[in-house]
Amino acid sequence: MKKTFIAVLAAGLLAAAGCANTPAQAQAGDGNAVIDAIMARRSIRQYKDTPVEREKLQLIAECGVNAPNGMNAQAWEVRIVDSPKFIDGLTEIYKAANPQAASRPGFKNMFVNAPAVIAVAAPNDTYNGVNAGLLGENIMLAAHSLGLGTCCLGGPLRFLQTSPEAAPYIEKLGFNPDYEILYLIAVGYPDEDPAAKPRDLSKISFVEY
Repeated sequence: MKKTFIAVLAAGLLAAAGCANTPAQAQAGDGNAVIDAIMARRSIRQYKDTPVEREKLQLIAECGVNAPNGMNAQAWEVRIVDSPKFIDGLTEIYKAANPQAASRPGFKNMFVNAPAVIAVAAPNDTYNGVNAGLLGENIMLAAHSLGLGTCCLGGPLRFLQTSPEAAPYIEKLGFNPDYEILYLIAVGYPDEDPAAKPRDLSKISFVEY
């Protein structure tokens, strides 16, 4: 199982198309599948109706829990939701509370129309927040390498955390009661190809001594 997992991930990474913001970045990642995947990943907010295969959802979640984390405590939990009944039911609650948002052209569900969403929970402190962030980046890069798009969602998470009507859906996720949902990741097949946004490379500097 482990060898198969690694082989499939490697194949996905090798299939990732390279796309960089500057010629220098392109040269740095040329021929390196991991760097190419990092440079090519984009946040996707338009998705096809095509369901995501559960094998791929399982694989990217396994990539997530293989992220580095302090003392290998693995103080996180991951829930994959691809049930239309769950997503549509929660969306109806969202629409009732946010009729203006739901009236936008093309609106289908509260997760930017993605057919699947991944919820990540952990104890809400800086230590575990960093660990959970590493997990999420692994998920998004692995998804990109397999031809999937992702987007880390803030608005839907705030709605889940503040809407009493959404409480049964949170309970259905079955997270550890001492954990808090830290973020949601929309997952699906992209229906857009957004351009890269500029990155400020002046934020990077060497420390001379």
